[in-house]
Amino acid sequence: MRIPDVMRLSLRQRLFRFAAKARAVLYLDHWFPHIPMALAVGLLGALAILNALPDLLRVFPQLSELAPSSSLTQAPLLSALGTVPEAVLGIVLLLMAFGLLFRSRFSWAITLILAGAMLAMLLHHYGLEWSGFTIFNAVILISLLLFRRHFAHSSVAAGTLFAVISILLLMSYAVLGSYVLGAGFSPPITNLVSALYFAVVTMSTVGYGDIVPKSVDARFFVISIIILGITVFATSISAVIVPLLNGRMQRLLMGGEKRHYRNHYLIIGDNMLAQNTYRALRARHLRTLVLVPAPPENEWMAKEDLMVGDATDLEVLRRAGAECALGILALRVIDSENAFIILAAKELNAPGKTVAAVQDAKNLERLRQIGADLIISPDVLGGELLAMTLSGEEMQGDTIINKLFTAKTEGAEA
Repeated sequence: MRIPDVMRLSLRQRLFRFAAKARAVLYLDHWFPHIPMALAVGLLGALAILNALPDLLRVFPQLSELAPSSSLTQAPLLSALGTVPEAVLGIVLLLMAFGLLFRSRFSWAITLILAGAMLAMLLHHYGLEWSGFTIFNAVILISLLLFRRHFAHSSVAAGTLFAVISILLLMSYAVLGSYVLGAGFSPPITNLVSALYFAVVTMSTVGYGDIVPKSVDARFFVISIIILGITVFATSISAVIVPLLNGRMQRLLMGGEKRHYRNHYLIIGDNMLAQNTYRALRARHLRTLVLVPAPPENEWMAKEDLMVGDATDLEVLRRAGAECALGILALRVIDSENAFIILAAKELNAPGKTVAAVQDAKNLERLRQIGADLIISPDVLGGELLAMTLSGEEMQGDTIINKLFTAKTEGAEA
């Protein structure tokens, strides 16, 4: 049976439909791109650690010779720590990979910054010689930018991970710095236990005054601890609390998470025709959204495929993705409502095909006049097929299709 010419999709729409169908068949929404990106970022972090490991191994023997001093220029170990930033970036990238698994926007932003910093370090170290490691880093950076829309969740897990990492890094910085500059304090900090005590007291802003910085370097170091401590703790708390509050407020005010619909079929109606159409489209792995004026008593569609709202309201149609839909199907039982829906879709200049269901044969011509691409009248078709059967007429596929979508009964013509 030949498809009516008016319902033929453009090449661009067919490609979008194929992509949407492939996405459903392969269950891409469940694993792409967050899982491949998380694995790639984790691999990048591991490579960064392995790349810095040989230099770090040469540093470790010098730790036994580390002694407190009053100035940074007197600490010989610091000159050998040039690869530490690369190793730290690798560790943080490994941890951020877990946040990407939750599609966390925060983890995406941190990973983007760290990947850019890593690429800058590699280019500075190796010049413009693009090694495999550098190319892999650049590919990840570009991929993060391309798939930015897929990482939009406010993840509590990612926020908690960030808080833990930030506090641990700050604590390590404070303890190591306090010990390295131990001779610049009064009394001097001569062991790691005293350095840990001073770091905690300083970052908590308690400041008992039993250990006081005396040298210039020690004082600047304490200033950095205080500023970083306040910043890190405030940011860490907000990274955990804000996603919780945002999620609760969004569910309270908007009733759920905001979703984006593209390259789908928008079914408007809650009747047997709408139900059977929805099931047939889903069986073909085509993305479908059902728009009804009130929540149905029995949800015959998947929860994520349901939207409640007035289909004649332009703003509701926009939220339902009418401007990006492959087809808008007005399948309500009242012909006038279907007519208003088609008019609203035309006002939006929706590129998708518009389909209207008609119950009364007298309204067929009126639906054509408002510009519906396709008019389906199951009741009229039933009467036509019954009459053809009783009169002994031959029924062909093209004849049935034409009568299903475009037929006018004698009563309608009159």
